[in-house]
Amino acid sequence: MGPKKMAAIAPWACITCQTTVSTPHCPECGEEAIDGRDLGLKHLLIEAFHSVTNVDSRLLRSFRALLFRPGALTAAYVQGPRKPYISPVQLFLIVNVIFFAVQSIARTKVFSTPLDSHLNGQDWSALARTMVAKHLEHKHMTLEAYTPLFDQAVTVNARGFVFVMALPFTLLLAPLFWGSKRPFATHMVFSLHFYAFQLVLLCVLLAVMLVQAWFGGSAIASGHMDTALFVVQLAISALYLYVATGEAYGIRGVRRIATVAVLILAAGCVLLGYRFFLFVITLYGT
Repeated sequence: MGPKKMAAIAPWACITCQTTVSTPHCPECGEEAIDGRDLGLKHLLIEAFHSVTNVDSRLLRSFRALLFRPGALTAAYVQGPRKPYISPVQLFLIVNVIFFAVQSIARTKVFSTPLDSHLNGQDWSALARTMVAKHLEHKHMTLEAYTPLFDQAVTVNARGFVFVMALPFTLLLAPLFWGSKRPFATHMVFSLHFYAFQLVLLCVLLAVMLVQAWFGGSAIASGHMDTALFVVQLAISALYLYVATGEAYGIRGVRRIATVAVLILAAGCVLLGYRFFLFVITLYGT
């Protein structure tokens, strides 16, 4: 809400803390005096405008830094200033919600891989078929009856456990930057920012794939599209990491290139590992 001038007004009793005040806002709790104009449509629209342009400016500023200044958010969190940006956890959770909304619109599944794909389209499919067969034997269920239960549960799990991807990446950052004398929180924040960027990147790629599907391209959920999505994601992520590691950790030269190579390989393994992780916890949780 836009700020009101602190001019003296008729005394009023604060409904929140019962303090008698003569200014628009209560100095004790921050409550404000309400008059008839505050309940009108004009005031509601003005309030909505200020909500977007003032309060949410930290969110917009954080998104701009995340996308166009790789590593700057991590550096700001460690060295300051923090005030202009939202916290790494807040940013990651907001991006997570946006990603799953875009995924739903695109009608495809990046992390919440359906059971049929685990059984027939993944590197671990042979192992998956063995595990599923034993599980179904134990539960006395058929594959046809179990598949919709798995597919529904894996979608829920993919949303709830997405933060798991940041953990192994964080544990890798610690030894890679051992000599940088950065606190462990730096690695965790860098990882959260990197995976927030990954989710935004996936949103863009899903949108592009959806548009090309509308114009007669390959189905977005096809194996070729899944592979293309994975390769493009890693290529862009490598460039992002190259800039971000220099900004956040100050490394240069050959070490920087070697570090990015290790990190991008780890990012690819983490993505595949996360899919398998979801398969295991969903299988034994349903």
